[in-house]
Amino acid sequence: MAMDSSVAIFDTEITVLDYESTGSLAGYANEPWQIGMVSLKGGKVDAGSMFGSLLRVDANRPFNPHAPGRHSLLRNEIAEAPTQQELWPKIKHRLTDHPLCAHNVATEKKFTRAVAPMHRFGPWIDTLRIARKAWPGCPSYALGDLVAMLGLTTEVVALCPGREAHDALYDAVASAKLLEHLLEQPGWGNVTIAELA
Repeated sequence: MAMDSSVAIFDTEITVLDYESTGSLAGYANEPWQIGMVSLKGGKVDAGSMFGSLLRVDANRPFNPHAPGRHSLLRNEIAEAPTQQELWPKIKHRLTDHPLCAHNVATEKKFTRAVAPMHRFGPWIDTLRIARKAWPGCPSYALGDLVAMLGLTTEVVALCPGREAHDALYDAVASAKLLEHLLEQPGWGNVTIAELA
C-alpha cells in the first residue's frame, strides 16, 4: 500500500535508520554488519524507540580495512549475530509502515531493499539533501560535522552512551536529532512528508 506523503511531518512517525557495512572489496559484495533505528514522533526523537543490532557476516569474509566503525573489535559477535532476514519480523513494521529517513539514503535504500526486494519502501527523507538546502555553504555536510556545528553532539551522546560515530544506532540518532533540529527552524515546521522526500 502506498503511503500518503501529503501528511504533515508532525502528524506521522518517521523511522530514521543507519547501516554500517563491510565496505567494497574485489570479489565481495558490500554487506551490512550493523543496523540502528529510532523513531521521530511529532517531530521529536522518541528515545524509547531506539533499536540496534549487529548483523551476521561470515567470520572468514574480509572487511575493507578503510570501512569505518568498530567491526574489527566485534568480529566474533558479528559472526554470531542474526541475519537481517532473521530480524525481519522484529523490524518489518518500522520499515514498511512509516516514512524512512537517513543521512545520504543510498546505502540504507540498498540494504533495506535487499531484505525485501519486492516491497516499495518509503517515502525516503534524506537529511544530507535537506541540510544542503537549509544551511548552504557549510564547509562539510558529513553527519558528524553537521551535528557538531549545530551543537547537537552532547544530546546524541546522552541518548547513546558508550557509542560513537560510525555505530549504526549512534548515526541513526544523530540523523534523527539533525532532522528534529531542522524542523525547529523558522518555516520548516509545517512541511509535509512530500516536501521533505
